[in-house]
Amino acid sequence: QVHLVESGGGLVQGGGSLRLSCAASGRTFRAYAVAWFRQAPGKERGFVAAIKWSGGSTYYADSVKGRFTISRDNAKNTVYLQMNSLKPEDTAVYYCAVGDRTSYSAFDYNYWGQGTQVTVSS
Repeated sequence: QVHLVESGGGLVQGGGSLRLSCAASGRTFRAYAVAWFRQAPGKERGFVAAIKWSGGSTYYADSVKGRFTISRDNAKNTVYLQMNSLKPEDTAVYYCAVGDRTSYSAFDYNYWGQGTQVTVSS
């Protein structure tokens, strides 16, 4: 079992920055992929970014490329999502998830955190 806890969400003005954290406990997820998804009201949960725990290859949705950066800290079992140049359309609940491989599909991830709200004002 892997337990995930997200933090770092909040309210920010457009153009601002936030850094989300995803702390994992329980079984180590060094061999897993970790991803961030987001879900806005009335919309499906969508892929944001993913990172391979071993090697650190990263993947991004087109809508966040150049603005968001996913990274990991092996010693802390934590994955981060640095979000810059935030836009009102980035408003959503952000979830981290762990899976056996990197994927753009939420169905490929086995463990999920509870989510953290990000609200970007215009």
